[in-house]
Amino acid sequence: QVQLVESGGGSVQAGESLRLFCVASGLAASGYCMGWFRQSEGKEHEAVASIDGDGIKRYINSGRGRFTISKDNANERLYLQMTDLKYEDTATYYCAAAPRVRIGCGSYTYWGQGTQVAVSS
Repeated sequence: QVQLVESGGGSVQAGESLRLFCVASGLAASGYCMGWFRQSEGKEHEAVASIDGDGIKRYINSGRGRFTISKDNANERLYLQMTDLKYEDTATYYCAAAPRVRIGCGSYTYWGQGTQVAVSS
């Protein structure tokens, strides 16, 4: 059974940093693309950062230069380092995994329960 468990969220002031953690079980992280998504009240679900099977990283435009995604395949962990947080980063952040396919990534099939990030200005 695949399980993704996030942690590391919290309440911070604008300009501060947080590091989100995701522990994956039941899957071999090296065989999956993994990503962080977020959803805030009244807004659509959006992709924040992802890392594919070749280690290529992608970021939401507003997160470039502030967010860093990393993956530890040996320990089945995914991280999101967020710096210089802004009020608009307030959301529930989800870890997700998509199987690698011949070219790129498949659909994000597995999702965690989310961890909340609240940034006060």
